[in-house]
Formats: sequence, C-alpha cells, structure tokens
Amino acid sequence: MPQTRQQEIWERCDAYHNSFLIPSDDALEHARKNSDENGLPAIAVSTAQGKFLNLLARSIGAKKILEVGTLGGYSTIWLARALPANGKLITAELSEKHAAVAQSNLEYAGLASKVKIMVGPAADTLTCLPEDTFDFVFIDADKPGNLTYFLEAKRLVKRGGVIIVDNVVRDGRVAIPTESDDNVEGVRRLLEHLKTDKEVDATTIGTVGEKGYDGFLYAVRL
Repeated sequence: MPQTRQQEIWERCDAYHNSFLIPSDDALEHARKNSDENGLPAIAVSTAQGKFLNLLARSIGAKKILEVGTLGGYSTIWLARALPANGKLITAELSEKHAAVAQSNLEYAGLASKVKIMVGPAADTLTCLPEDTFDFVFIDADKPGNLTYFLEAKRLVKRGGVIIVDNVVRDGRVAIPTESDDNVEGVRRLLEHLKTDKEVDATTIGTVGEKGYDGFLYAVRL
C-alpha cells in the first residue's frame, strides 16, 4: 500500500476514535493555533497521544511531573491537567521563544500556577534538580540527547516512577541497519544502554496515527 494511503488511513482512524473519546477543547485548540501562528514546528504530540500521557500520569497518581522539551506547551497542558490541586510540573525548554509561547498557552489554559518553565539546555537544567523528586517524566526533546536526558530522569524519578521517551521508532528507521542520522543514532544509544541497565525495566511500543509511524519507550524505575 502506498505510504500516502497508509497515512490517510491512520489519520482517519485517529479522527474517528477521537470523535468518541476526546471532546473538542478550547485551550488545546488555542495552544495549537497560537503555536502555529508563532512559527513553532508542528512536532507536538497528537491529540490521542496527549490524552494517553494524561491517562498514564493519572493512573499512577502523579503529583510531580518532569517534561523535557516544552515546545508550545501542548503536551504540557495534557500532563498538567493530570495533576491534583497541589501538583507541580517542571518543563525544560531550550528556546526562549518557544518558552514564551508555551507560557502564554498555559496561562490561557489556566494552568500557569502549576507549571514552571525552565529555559536553557535541558542537560544543564536537569542536573540542578534534586533526585527522587518526580513521579512521571516525559522526554520529547532533541533525540541525540536521549541518553543524557534518560540518565538524569532515572536519577530524578522516584522508585516505581515512570519515564516515557517519545519518537523511538521513527518510521521504522531505527531498526534498519543501513539507516542513520543523528536522531536515529540518539535512539540507538539509549536502547543499547537499556540492554544492561538493571535499575529500570522498559519496553518500546510502536504507534501509528496522525503523526505517522513512530513509537515511545515506557520505563519504570526499579
């Protein structure tokens, strides 16, 4: 089947299921529109993926969440909504422009009081945070930094806490030996590390949908 046809099917499936399970949402739609109008890249998680992150965080009763890679705050809104009234989310973003757009979107969503955006290289930001602080970590930043971010996340997350890493399948290219670029190699370095890391248990789940063919890594700190 041609790739364009596959993509049409995946997009139609997402739209169909979302029509039953995810109501239209002014704050989320505003975040997408505002991000687009400010020229941010259209690389945020899909609607279904955002809801999935929300459900995962709620299912473990997360009270403190760490996000690596804020972009326009779309996934941040989903995650912040999973928190209890006294919950907190810290999100690390390299770009001052992206952080400003995200802050605006969070304020529109009424979540600014729950979220702190830390601007600067995430590798530096994470080293400043205290260990065993977070219940849930979502990593969706530059892929060459995956292993660095994961190792810091493992230090920062509590025992039994969850770490999610996005974009680890990359249209199947990660598993094709002849395929290579900085993003693919960033995923491979993480997988190679996890092969012998006894402090976590992890699996990769492939996904298809409006964002194409990709997948995420789900890890639990032991």
